Amino acid sequence: MASNYYLGIDIGSSSIKIALVENETGKCLAQIQEPQDEMSMVSIQKGWAEQDPKDWWNYACIGVKKIIKESGISANDIHGVGIAYQMHGLVVVDKEGRPLRKSIIWCDSRAVELGNRAFEELGPEYCETHLLNSPGNFTASKLRWVKENEPHLFEKIYKIMLPGDYMAYKLSGNICTTLSGLSEGIFWDFKRSEVSKELLAYYELDTDVIPKLVETFGEQGTVSEKGAAESGLSEGTPILYRAGDQPNNALALDVFNPGEIAATGGTSGVIYAVTDKLSTRETSRINNFAHVNHSLDNNRIGKLLCINGAGIQYRWLRNTLNVSSYTEMNDLAAEVSVGSEGVFLIPFGNGAERMLGNKIVGSSVSNLDLNRHTNAHICRAALEGIAFAFAYGMEILEKDGVKTSIIKTGNDNLFRSEIFAKTVSTLLDTEIEIYNTSGAVGAARACALKEGSYDGFSAFLKKDKGVTVCPDKNVSAYRNAYQNWKKELQTILNK
Repeated sequence: MASNYYLGIDIGSSSIKIALVENETGKCLAQIQEPQDEMSMVSIQKGWAEQDPKDWWNYACIGVKKIIKESGISANDIHGVGIAYQMHGLVVVDKEGRPLRKSIIWCDSRAVELGNRAFEELGPEYCETHLLNSPGNFTASKLRWVKENEPHLFEKIYKIMLPGDYMAYKLSGNICTTLSGLSEGIFWDFKRSEVSKELLAYYELDTDVIPKLVETFGEQGTVSEKGAAESGLSEGTPILYRAGDQPNNALALDVFNPGEIAATGGTSGVIYAVTDKLSTRETSRINNFAHVNHSLDNNRIGKLLCINGAGIQYRWLRNTLNVSSYTEMNDLAAEVSVGSEGVFLIPFGNGAERMLGNKIVGSSVSNLDLNRHTNAHICRAALEGIAFAFAYGMEILEKDGVKTSIIKTGNDNLFRSEIFAKTVSTLLDTEIEIYNTSGAVGAARACALKEGSYDGFSAFLKKDKGVTVCPDKNVSAYRNAYQNWKKELQTILNK
């Protein structure tokens, strides 16, 4: 009897990742990425970042054909497609579905002032209770920027899409979006459970540009004849799931309920905590989006806190010290005791930090004794400094009502470092479970949720479980080091 499979497509800003899993067991058979090098990003002005949606489609088609060929399976045996994607991007198309311009992607900051003005003029109370966010630099604000700065192009817009909506459209010919997607664009009114009339009116945007709404799980369309010819999939293959990268990362780690947290420590760091409360007191520092399992009668909100200065700090240090590998750096750091013998590293050197009030704090090393401290101390201080930033972020989330029962993470980031993971676990007094999974695998496995079988989905992840990191018994050493680090940070913030 032939096996059946699900395919996951993850649209990143550096590459398209594709995974193939067995639909009965969730076992990952293959993962690939296209291109092998990073996709290009256009930045014609400071703070701008754009990508061509046609590139996403082109690389996805190359990757799908390659993974089918290398796996030796038939496209007819793929029974569902799941899509994950970089959040907050804006794709605008005409009536023929052709992109009118490059996508303004997540890290583009041109609409910041528009969003800040909207927050003040719509009113903080409305934004906090209806949108759960400031309009900020999100998709709605980017669309308003197009209206103000490219009016002739704006007049031709038929529909707007998020990156994942565009991928689904290219596969199926069906233009649609999800509640979770609309919430990440700050289009959704949580209090009225509809697209925000007030926000659209304020930005002078027509409701007609918003795509029709479909469920996050379940058939959102099927691969068309054209989509099949270009992608290598079979015509009629259903698209069964779609979500932004951070909600999808949480899903991939089986994080669905209040108290559960998904964390990533890549170039930047993310803490994504699930809550059932439609309330927030920290809209200037935390983002709140509908989680993948949010519904009108079952609140599931993902509170997202981003730390810009995370893995990029450790990568910079590796390059600067000319160390051969992160393993060597971790070994050096292990030679030094907790607290790095007084050396503190502030890791916020990757632009303005939202959780610090959008201040540009920079990266710095303090208390360095040139007669005593070595590369080992700096490596340890870097890992601890980034871990302390995570603990600082959790304090903000806790003030916003988040309670923690478990933290889950993948094994392809900073959490591979025992020092980093142990420091975070100890300061938060919470176990950290590390899994061997990815966003593309999660998107593929999510196809199994078309019938609401969460138990079966959870069983997939159990086979991927790696180590569990537990808090250190020597709590006081970690807490003392953290408090001293916070004093150093406060000194910098008060300057």
